Amino acid sequence: MSKKIVTNELPENYEELKKAANRTANWKARYDAVEELGRYNTSQVIDVLKVRVANDPVYKIKEAAHRILLEFGEDVQLPKQTKFEVIKGANKVFVRVKKSLPAGHTFEEFLTKLKRMRIDVYDAYEGEKGDNFKTWLENEWANLK
Repeated sequence: MSKKIVTNELPENYEELKKAANRTANWKARYDAVEELGRYNTSQVIDVLKVRVANDPVYKIKEAAHRILLEFGEDVQLPKQTKFEVIKGANKVFVRVKKSLPAGHTFEEFLTKLKRMRIDVYDAYEGEKGDNFKTWLENEWANLK
């Protein structure tokens, strides 16, 4: 089943979808907004999708925006997936969060504080790592100095 693409018409909730597509603290909302916007082939939507391809820290969102832009007939390149830091300086953020907690704190306390202090970092890595996020982060936490 293919989706119906509307041209030269914005969705009624365009402003809301545009905000959701740019919301740094919720990768799932960004992904859903990109998919919804992908039903409307307009210059405004194309601009939003190009920003997501170029700047989203979650590769799955870059891929979705890229796929939609190609469906719209746009000539756009998908950037290579980063192999190391999803967010530049994230390791320093992890160290700062760990040092802000008392000695002997648990991983769950670290996770809660990271989410509270830097939801953007938490969210980007959660989106990028998927089901392996907590296992990956716990390993990172355990190896922090």
